[in-house]
Amino acid sequence: MLDGDGNGWVSLPDGSRRWGLYGAAGLLLYATDVAGVGHVLLQYRAGWTHMGGTWGVPGGARNRDETALEAAVREFREEVAGDLDGYTVLGVHEQDLDVWRYDTFMARLPELAPFRPGNSESQEVRWVPVDAAESLPLLPAFRTSWPYLYTNLTSATAGGSGTSPTP
Repeated sequence: MLDGDGNGWVSLPDGSRRWGLYGAAGLLLYATDVAGVGHVLLQYRAGWTHMGGTWGVPGGARNRDETALEAAVREFREEVAGDLDGYTVLGVHEQDLDVWRYDTFMARLPELAPFRPGNSESQEVRWVPVDAAESLPLLPAFRTSWPYLYTNLTSATAGGSGTSPTP
């Protein structure tokens, strides 16, 4: 693997910039508590990071030789400490901006496993009830994607569908 060869900014036609020369990816974990209430694991981005002080999913730049799912899992494991074993991929949301793309993988864990910040990019990592996530100060791009993610996550978890992880 070419560690970090995807690190760098891409300029979009509207003048905004996105991180990841080959695009980027993140992992949105879902699990239920003992009462059956669905939660998502969110990351509070440290103030020094791009869009710091907002909540989003652990994720980052994709390297040239990895799939989007491999990038999402690698970035998760860099930014979050805890046991990711046993996840099931429920679906993916592709935000394609022509010259750059972000893939958010929705994945289910069998339980609300304990997680904590794994590096300095994460100020906090917390399980948040699905219905409360939108009330947080979300990273703007994540806020834009949230209605789609919410709809597809609740649909996928109601039917119990999903596919096995591949990395």
